[in-house]
Amino acid sequence: MKFMKLGSKPDSFQSNGSDIRFVASDLATDVVVHVGEVKFFLHKFPLLSKSSKLQKLVLQATSDGTDEISLPDFPGGPKAFDICAKFCYGMVVTLNPYNVVPARCAAEYLEMTETVEKGNLIFKIEVFLNSSIFRSWKDTIIVLQSAKNLLPWSEELKIVGRCIDSIAAKTSVDPSNVTWSYTYSRKMNLTDEIVETIDRRIPPKDWWIEDLCELDVDFYKRVMVAIKSKGRMSADLIGEALRAYAVRWLPDRYDALVGEDYAKRNRVMVETIIWLLPSDKGPSGCSCRFLLKLLKVAILVGAGEGVKEELVYRISILLHQASAKDLLLPVRSSEEDGVGANTIYDVGLVIELVRRYMARNGDVHCEDEKEMIELSFERENLLALGELVDGFLCEVASDPNLGIDSFVELATAIPEMGRPIHDGLYTAIDIYLKEHPDMTKSDKKRICGLMDVRKLSTEGSIHAAQNDRLPLRVVVQVLFFEQQRTATSTPLPGRLNSILEESDHDPAPQPVDPQPISLTLSKEERQRSKARNSMTSLMTGRVANRADRLLLPSRSRRIFDKLWVGKGERENGKGESETSGSSQSPPVSTKTGEVKSLGSSRNRRYSVS
Repeated sequence: MKFMKLGSKPDSFQSNGSDIRFVASDLATDVVVHVGEVKFFLHKFPLLSKSSKLQKLVLQATSDGTDEISLPDFPGGPKAFDICAKFCYGMVVTLNPYNVVPARCAAEYLEMTETVEKGNLIFKIEVFLNSSIFRSWKDTIIVLQSAKNLLPWSEELKIVGRCIDSIAAKTSVDPSNVTWSYTYSRKMNLTDEIVETIDRRIPPKDWWIEDLCELDVDFYKRVMVAIKSKGRMSADLIGEALRAYAVRWLPDRYDALVGEDYAKRNRVMVETIIWLLPSDKGPSGCSCRFLLKLLKVAILVGAGEGVKEELVYRISILLHQASAKDLLLPVRSSEEDGVGANTIYDVGLVIELVRRYMARNGDVHCEDEKEMIELSFERENLLALGELVDGFLCEVASDPNLGIDSFVELATAIPEMGRPIHDGLYTAIDIYLKEHPDMTKSDKKRICGLMDVRKLSTEGSIHAAQNDRLPLRVVVQVLFFEQQRTATSTPLPGRLNSILEESDHDPAPQPVDPQPISLTLSKEERQRSKARNSMTSLMTGRVANRADRLLLPSRSRRIFDKLWVGKGERENGKGESETSGSSQSPPVSTKTGEVKSLGSSRNRRYSVS
């Protein structure tokens, strides 16, 4: 820290309590100066020889027959006047970055100019500022901070402007030419680049960020504007500086963020940070996670719609970089009706973000080979967005106030290309069904219709086959396609469509085999038992490879019972009438005591004797 000593005489100022200051001298004092609540008992001659203002005031007091003068609204208060008075007496005064601004403003108030005496206090302070303070990085920041309490004096004397210009100029210097001290305690950004040696003496490019975080928001805004106006700072560094400032000043606790004493300050701060975001709204500058954090704060503190719209625009460009936790945005207080009303999180705002992203990036195609790399990135981003939406649906599905319309609207906002696997969507649907047990049958059908059971993984299919919350039709579809995976040449019985018809009370897409039932009850029971044992062995064998031989639940077994009973009925009907050609099952063997094994060959079919 720089300092400057003025004067040579020893300091003879003394105090009598907290409100009286006097000079220890053989000569009696002849003037009393009131500065705030402090009285200074001084001598006229040294004061009048340096200050034009005091000359006028003493002359006026003498004409009024008094020896007391008052200095109302004195900049810097008693401490600043103490420095000026000591300088008038020629006593030792030490100027430093903490007191130089009050002393400069006080000297201006007292009109201690060169016209009164050469080498006066204003001149000496200006020499100190230009030769020492503005050449030092940290001292300039200290001076700028101290200037806040002396507005508008410090502004009119251009101390603030000169500090800002000095700081902006230093941030634009090549890091290899930085010779002044700075604070850098943050972790270095790691890169994938491999270097043989690292010169520890060369500062990093973001060496200036941490020190500027100590500035008041108004001065910080002006400094950042000056830095950006020079055009030498990258958008990434600007974004990193804003993120560091937000981390430094924006609290994480809700009560500290929206408390009565902090809400206004935090609102001004977040609006300032948003206003300072890099002008290029592309992928550089700020991460999506940081932008979403700003949006959360802006919503909670009631920031203006303009700044929130700016954030929504920027976030929609980088939405694929977010995580499901980042999207848990609080509901805007102004929302009383609509998509996000009464929900814990603002689902409507997330739907809007996804819509904007798809409007910008929805067309994934290429016209020539040069666009193949860009196309690959676009598809990867779309897949990331699909995972993001499914993860967000899992987070909000447990909200009892989340309407099915909002769930369906968000789930369908992602095209098929962005969701090749439906495990995440199935998980969200399962959570929603669990937390909304009073759903109507039509709503269950609607929400389960979002899921394509053919796109479930094997593990997802196993879970769905045992899920009692799913409609019967969906379980049958899951079992059917899981059977096809196991042995594509082994079809399920021909009565599948009639089972689907019974589960939803809708017309069957295909006619049911009209063959009459001619088997006796004992034979039907025997076939049902054999079919159930065979199918259960098949499915449990499939499950055993991945889930330690988990058995199908009773509901799934009942479905297969129904399927295979229908199979037996049609087979017997075919034996009586050869005119029917709709049966999908092989003919029943007339031999007894034989059941063909399952799963040993791809071309085998089920046969019951």
